[in-house]
Amino acid sequence: MVPDLVFRLVADPDVLDPDYLAIALASNAARWQIDEAMRGSSGQYKISQADVRDLRVPRIPLDEQRRIVAAHAAFKRRIGALERALRKLRVAEQGLSAEALSVGQGWERVHLESVAAVAAGVTLGSEPVGDGTIELPYLRVANVLDSRIDTADVKRVRILSAQFERYALRPGDLLLTEGGDLDKLGRGAVWDGRIESCLHQNHVFRVRCGDRLLPDFLALYTASSEGRAYFLRVGKQTTNLASINSTQVKKMPVPVPPLEEQQRLLGPVRAARKRVAVVEGQIAKLRTVQRAVVEDLLTGAEAQTPAA
Repeated sequence: MVPDLVFRLVADPDVLDPDYLAIALASNAARWQIDEAMRGSSGQYKISQADVRDLRVPRIPLDEQRRIVAAHAAFKRRIGALERALRKLRVAEQGLSAEALSVGQGWERVHLESVAAVAAGVTLGSEPVGDGTIELPYLRVANVLDSRIDTADVKRVRILSAQFERYALRPGDLLLTEGGDLDKLGRGAVWDGRIESCLHQNHVFRVRCGDRLLPDFLALYTASSEGRAYFLRVGKQTTNLASINSTQVKKMPVPVPPLEEQQRLLGPVRAARKRVAVVEGQIAKLRTVQRAVVEDLLTGAEAQTPAA
């Protein structure tokens, strides 16, 4: 059974390889046609069966189709191998993180507000206009992932110029998410300053450490099972949703070992994260090359309605 919102395309095997059809329909040219044909509102968009029938993809000889499928599959195999290696590296990184915190039974513990400044970000919805304002990029919950910042899609907001310092991020600021789904509660990463004059939204807390606490060490703790347990315990919860406020973040008990010990414990974790980043970069590069190669192979052929 096929759901009513899903179309089944049956390729004529004499003229069309089904794997090639799937690749062609995922190409930039096909996606442009689909985007143009979509109808709807309020985020609910559909494409009609007639529009699907009218989609045009390059119709080329079967041997050429299979060559494209083989090239695509070779990339998928290589990417799959790297993704398996990446999963193992992430497990190793998690183990090192847990090990780093397991030795600290005698560490001093204090409220976070005594060793760091916690601040909420800019509130959206009532942007100022006119003189004395400035439009800048800002980070939202979608940008703050577990132990990393994703800046592939960064929005912009207009604020009063006088408010810049209040909401601006600095390299080394720890960003913690206010909530949403349970897995987003207190999720955090350290900002590296890759975007100049960047702000943060009010649903993302900025934690700026003082001279007794390293941001990476604090991030290690907030992401630990103990840190997660604190957020779940104090957070306001409904069905599958939860949130924390700035007061709860400020009152979070955090360990404060000597700075030298923080640096020592972070060494293996940082090395593991570098290995993870290298493999992530390799995967991203391969995916980019894969798309470029497939698009190049598809380019130049006459677009015709597929026999399906």
